[in-house]
Amino acid sequence: MKKIKLDIVGLSYSQTQSGAYALVLGEVGGNRRLPVIIGGFEAQSIAVEIEKMTPSRPLTHDLFKTFAETFKIKLEEVLIYNLIDGIFFAKLICTDGTTKTEIDARTSDAVALAVRFECPIFTYDFIMNTAGIVIEGNDFAFLENIENVGNYKQEEPVKAEKESEPTPPEPIKNKPSPYASLTLEQLENTLEKAIENEQYETAAKIRDEIEKRKS
Repeated sequence: MKKIKLDIVGLSYSQTQSGAYALVLGEVGGNRRLPVIIGGFEAQSIAVEIEKMTPSRPLTHDLFKTFAETFKIKLEEVLIYNLIDGIFFAKLICTDGTTKTEIDARTSDAVALAVRFECPIFTYDFIMNTAGIVIEGNDFAFLENIENVGNYKQEEPVKAEKESEPTPPEPIKNKPSPYASLTLEQLENTLEKAIENEQYETAAKIRDEIEKRKS
């Protein structure tokens, strides 16, 4: 099957699932976007690495990378290989230099590791055809530009037992940012303090406010 290379093009709060985030992956050299609903911890972990923040203690994905490198294991690529009942399935393709091994993983964990190992992320063309969203022109692929993200579910733990259908989340009301009154310098100082105190969810919100000001 044809593989499509992906880049991370957006990370935004989910407007359809409370407490969740939308990770938006973009087709390299194309205009299709793949939105994946992920949990808050994984979203923070991805954002921390992308923004090159330095937590006072290693996060779980940092620990995994250190563990793998200690034993000479390299993550060669991440492959999002299936979509079942609105849930994406991914695997890590690793090697110790002689043997190549595939490890099942949640897509959010796989992407968090991919940004740390600086390895490529791929998916299959049929997944892009099924779940991809075409972005016309120069529209950016953040969640507010995507209408069908609600059709996909937040990831389930790997090999977890089947759970009952979750209660539909309450709609999220648009609220003004609590950081709107701060100056850019105050925001940057507050961001540094949030990172020092390991308040990564707060740091992510402040970072979003800074990006809005600079855009």
